Amino acid sequence: MTGQEVPPSFRLAYVPGVTPTKWVRIWNERLPDVPLTLVQVPAAEASDLLRSGDADAGLVRLPVDRTDLSAIPLYSETTVVVIPKDHVVAAVDEVSPQDLAEEIVLHPLDDTLGWERPPGLPALERPATTADAIDLVAAGVGLLVVPQSLARLHHRKDLTYRPVSDTPESQVALSWPQDETTDLVEQFIGIVRGRTVNSTRGRPATPPQPKAKRPDKSGRPAGKSPQSGAGRSGGAGASGRSAGAKGTKSAKGAKNVKRGKPRRSS
Repeated sequence: MTGQEVPPSFRLAYVPGVTPTKWVRIWNERLPDVPLTLVQVPAAEASDLLRSGDADAGLVRLPVDRTDLSAIPLYSETTVVVIPKDHVVAAVDEVSPQDLAEEIVLHPLDDTLGWERPPGLPALERPATTADAIDLVAAGVGLLVVPQSLARLHHRKDLTYRPVSDTPESQVALSWPQDETTDLVEQFIGIVRGRTVNSTRGRPATPPQPKAKRPDKSGRPAGKSPQSGAGRSGGAGASGRSAGAKGTKSAKGAKNVKRGKPRRSS
């Protein structure tokens, strides 16, 4: 390798709450010579990071601008409300937006659900980040509605969460610049889509091989006829047995013929 050659590598951005561990493990198994570097980025900055070329692809939250970025939706997350453990909502398994109508619901500036106004009553100020909102929930200032992965990411012993029905869901997607769909990007697309190592896009398909014919009961492969000599021998034997049988029958018939009495001479 000359001094001007750069060894291949892959930079994967991911937003808070997304766990790329499984896909990174598969990458390391399939491409051990291509190091994968993880780059954590706030959800609001993920698209700009991809456009700047500081990451080859990213696990982001939809929507993204499809003008210059490609995106493959991967999964949707359950929406939950984060509450103190002693809150009345903690007594139920699921709540609706109407159940939160009289509650102060915080709306951080880095909100990922994309709604103009969350359910409940608005707080006097919007927290700067989801982490700040979590602290306010713990202080008893209000509640917070977020994707479940963010509730887990900011888990605290004094807080819990419950699913919220009839609310927007956050969608996680794999995104990359449209003009930079490299072979390594294709490899990662195959991984997140669950393709096996033999079905990755770009690999030539192996033509199907003809199945071997099963032998018949005599032990000979199907379609093979007995040797000509054996056939003639078998035929001759059969003819001989047939002729012998006829001869025997004729001999028996001869024994049963009655002979006439001899005539006397005059």
